[in-house]
Amino acid sequence: MILTIFIAFFSLIGLVVLHELGHFIMAKRFGVKVEEFGVGLPPRIFGKKFGETIYSINLLPFGAFVKIYGEEKSIEDYRSFSQKPIWQRVFIIIGGVVVFWIVAFVILSIVMVLGVTTIVDDEANHNLVDSKVQIVQVVANSPAETAGLRIGDTVRELEADDGRLVTDKEKEVRDFIAANRGEKIIFKIQRGSEIFETSLTPRYPPPEKEGAAGIALARTATVKYSWYRAPLEGLSATVNLTIAVIQGWVMILKNIVIGEGLPPGAQILGPVGIMNVFTQMAQLGINYFLRFIALISIYLAVFNILPIPALDGGKLVFLGIEAVRKKPVPQGIEQKLTIFFFALLMILIAWATIRDIIRIF
Repeated sequence: MILTIFIAFFSLIGLVVLHELGHFIMAKRFGVKVEEFGVGLPPRIFGKKFGETIYSINLLPFGAFVKIYGEEKSIEDYRSFSQKPIWQRVFIIIGGVVVFWIVAFVILSIVMVLGVTTIVDDEANHNLVDSKVQIVQVVANSPAETAGLRIGDTVRELEADDGRLVTDKEKEVRDFIAANRGEKIIFKIQRGSEIFETSLTPRYPPPEKEGAAGIALARTATVKYSWYRAPLEGLSATVNLTIAVIQGWVMILKNIVIGEGLPPGAQILGPVGIMNVFTQMAQLGINYFLRFIALISIYLAVFNILPIPALDGGKLVFLGIEAVRKKPVPQGIEQKLTIFFFALLMILIAWATIRDIIRIF
């Protein structure tokens, strides 16, 4: 368990390091001086200067940073970020975001070779490997969550007073649960190599849009692709996941604007919650773990491109305004907006972390 947490933690840190490396590479490419590339956040534990850049290891293991000459304040120097053409500054900023998508593409391409678990129809029976019914969503505060069910769990067997069901068909599991609403059902669950039993009582009548048990199910099977086809499938999966993430953000924002709150099953996770899901995916196997890293990478890409000061998308907005005005946004205004929205993000992260701790522990 400790090793799993360790691997999950450094996988998440690795994504942030690669993100900063994207900024670093693009800055070097356009001749901008990079003063420091740091892993972790200050105070500094160790630093070594190679050429003009200090490479450092820092005490707080919560990410990474790259200090680009002339990014925080305008400096009259040809090596300064602030003196470069707008199009070059745009490439330096989006370099970090693009890395997230590249990482997702590479990981998903590898997963396609190892074998990807994909959703299949109940009627499909040709060339399927390890077909099964899996849980793909667990609604908060539902009987399923109370019973300890998790996303990725495999439903191996169901048992109630009026019978027993062993199947790999999603509809049959759904019908069995519906037929036993208000009655205790024993679930035999496989989670990675572990098999255990738990029980729940499906609600009757069920809340709207949540279902009786509070779970969404899908029939899945393993599909493997050849090495030459895997990159195409990896690219397709990256695009589809990006679209799904954007649609999810739009749905959440729409619900919040119209006053309906978060959609059923949707949760805002902080670092603790993300780490918890990381460890769950690692327990399910390398395939699930790699796919979750790719998904987080895509989430980070979409989040970072949002037009919010303190994020890469916000910096692009300021550059867009500069392009229209033919002069930069006053430095004081940009800094104040950045600090304000950074503080809001920190408050949101702190709030989500407290919720994660209460929910998990």
